[in-house]
Amino acid sequence: MSNSSSISHFLLLPLADTRQLQLLHFCLFLGISLAALLGNGLIISTVACGHHLHTPMFFFLLNLALSDLGCICTTVPKAMHNSLWDTRTISYSGCAAQIFFFLFFISAGFSLLTVMCYDRYVSICKPLHYGTLLGSRACAHMAAAAWASGFLNALLHTANTFSLPLCHGNALGQFFCEVPQILKLSCSYSNLREIWLLAVSVCLASGCFVFIVFSYVKIFRAVLRIPSEQGRHKAFFTCLPHLVVVTLFISTGTFSYLKLPSISSPFLDLGLSILCSVVPPALNPLIYSLRNQELKAAVWKLMTRWFQKH
Repeated sequence: MSNSSSISHFLLLPLADTRQLQLLHFCLFLGISLAALLGNGLIISTVACGHHLHTPMFFFLLNLALSDLGCICTTVPKAMHNSLWDTRTISYSGCAAQIFFFLFFISAGFSLLTVMCYDRYVSICKPLHYGTLLGSRACAHMAAAAWASGFLNALLHTANTFSLPLCHGNALGQFFCEVPQILKLSCSYSNLREIWLLAVSVCLASGCFVFIVFSYVKIFRAVLRIPSEQGRHKAFFTCLPHLVVVTLFISTGTFSYLKLPSISSPFLDLGLSILCSVVPPALNPLIYSLRNQELKAAVWKLMTRWFQKH
């Protein structure tokens, strides 16, 4: 039996057995990460440089892009390194850091999606109070609360997970470090503190989910009461990108972590983990820019100005 003090590194799940497939996975991750960096980087640059985009909706979108970038940069570079150099090791401290930052950005991202839902609710259901309820100070406080909640959640789970004694080796069944995989190596898998932390996290996530559902019920009722068909379409398509992103986030997370053990397999688990942790941050910029003419025009203007200078 070994304990956590004697473990200097962990062994991650290899993505492939043959060299050709390893290089293929490297190229796949490289393409996804470049798409995520380009898309989220463009959103951040466009919103930061475009003064006419300094509104609550785009301010929260900028914060969401930052969380997406952080999520991609936490898991993908190490997976690319392991695929390229045919290795599967990650240091003990590196694993702890990966768990902390992954939980931090994922938790903050979900909190930001909840805040963005509130923004859509106020803009459609209470447009006359929009400036009052979502002033610059209120937006800054809500964004800070989202990041702070993600930091606290990540800190508590990481500190508790790595305080447990580990006596089942150091091989993880995932291509990046995550709490459930570390708990499988623990001598006390049913640790009471972790159960309480998980219960609190589930309650908070469920509260956010209920708030989003309740808000969209109110939003759709308000949209259906708009007299003109053009007004209804405009209001609906304003909410559509956020609704798609929330659905993608919740569905991939649910399938990845709450699937039935009877349908579990290494190949399926790996595919779902990639779908949950890598695909949404790369797709979110595309989803938000498809229906937003103002954002597309600002991105095109920024790119044109950059090319003219160079």
